Amino acid sequence: MNAMGVRWTADQVLALAPDDASRRAGSKLGTAGPWSGRGSGDGAVWGLCKGSGRVPYRTVVDTTGPAYLCECPSRKFPCKHALGLLLLQASEGTESEETAAPDWAAQWLAARRARTGSTARPAGDGGAGGPADPEAARRRAERRAARITSGAEELEQRLADLLRGGLAAAEQRGYGLWEETAARMVDAQAPGLAGRVRELGAIPGSGPGWPVRLLEECALAHLLDRAWLAADRLPAPFATTVRTRVGLPSPVDGVPVRDHWLVLAQHDAADARLTTRRIWLHGAASGRTALLLSFGAAGRAPRLALPVGAVLDGELTPHAGAGQLRAEPGEQFVPVDVPVVPPPGGPVGAALDAYGRALREDPWLDSWPVTLGGVVPARAEYGWQLADGDGREALPLTPAAQSRPGLWRLVALSGGAPVTVFGECGHRGFTPLAAWSREAPGETVPLI
Repeated sequence: MNAMGVRWTADQVLALAPDDASRRAGSKLGTAGPWSGRGSGDGAVWGLCKGSGRVPYRTVVDTTGPAYLCECPSRKFPCKHALGLLLLQASEGTESEETAAPDWAAQWLAARRARTGSTARPAGDGGAGGPADPEAARRRAERRAARITSGAEELEQRLADLLRGGLAAAEQRGYGLWEETAARMVDAQAPGLAGRVRELGAIPGSGPGWPVRLLEECALAHLLDRAWLAADRLPAPFATTVRTRVGLPSPVDGVPVRDHWLVLAQHDAADARLTTRRIWLHGAASGRTALLLSFGAAGRAPRLALPVGAVLDGELTPHAGAGQLRAEPGEQFVPVDVPVVPPPGGPVGAALDAYGRALREDPWLDSWPVTLGGVVPARAEYGWQLADGDGREALPLTPAAQSRPGLWRLVALSGGAPVTVFGECGHRGFTPLAAWSREAPGETVPLI
């Protein structure tokens, strides 16, 4: 039981799991058998879980984070024991009496909440969050900017050489040249440019029409290069967007927004070096859609996890830059027992207009969060699409979305009737992430 007296459902708990294996293992521990010393209170739940050894694992979950502590050797967050503890709590149909936490749980909870409170203080108030040496930080930033400028100038030369020699030569040169250029961008501390260069290297020979796609990506890379080299003459919000696209962190300097936030979706993208978790939220009163990003080293799940379909009370502070979608959560996000209200949906045309307006502020934007209202999934010649109820306009699903199990969940939810769908609309199509039916508008159905 959390501090506000709200009990998570089993589906919301399972949405926190980092992978399917953790869901299965956590479900096996969601019974009273392996647990002892269980209790809850003050926004936390704890217990002792019997493992393979003689001493049980001590597990505690701070549901106001959420955050987890377990003595097991797992590198996953949350681990199967934390999931099992929350599932067991969700399965109890009656309210349990709050109890005092044992010393081992109380000490961790107190330390975590004190630490969270100290890092939430604004920089410059004398707290530990401020830079130890502002002058040294400024010099480091100037040196990094100089390296990025050098890398951008080198990339401009590579692009000019490519166009001078003709796009057909790109397929003959292979991926090695682009990987070498990407490595130079990494050395220049411009990971955003490095990612675009790797994309350029993957396009030649990728299928029919690749020269057109390569030319488009070259144009976007060139635009980003030129924007970086002229960043001091750009409007401040757009200059911040350019710095972010190059790979510099965007500052958190917006006005905090307090609201009831519906967790719309949570999904991970991983490569050999990093796992990135994207969590979409929607504010009931503000109407704002916000993106939380969390990262984990290769092979490890990010620590931040929120249950899809839950409504959380808390503050979000937006980042600077065009769009200001990305935000940072405040000290606590506390679940509240209020009705789930899906974001207001609109027609396909309105979604395309929203993406077009966003592109004016950020030309390198791959997609934009939109909610489609009254759409029906339908099969067309080229694949699946979401069509308006009157059939006048439709959005094709991205190739990746058409191969996921969530597509069939969406089709089953619709049954041929209109549904509300939240997702990401971009130049590759639409990726559905969550849906609501007219029969059960308070139930968020995850699609990824």
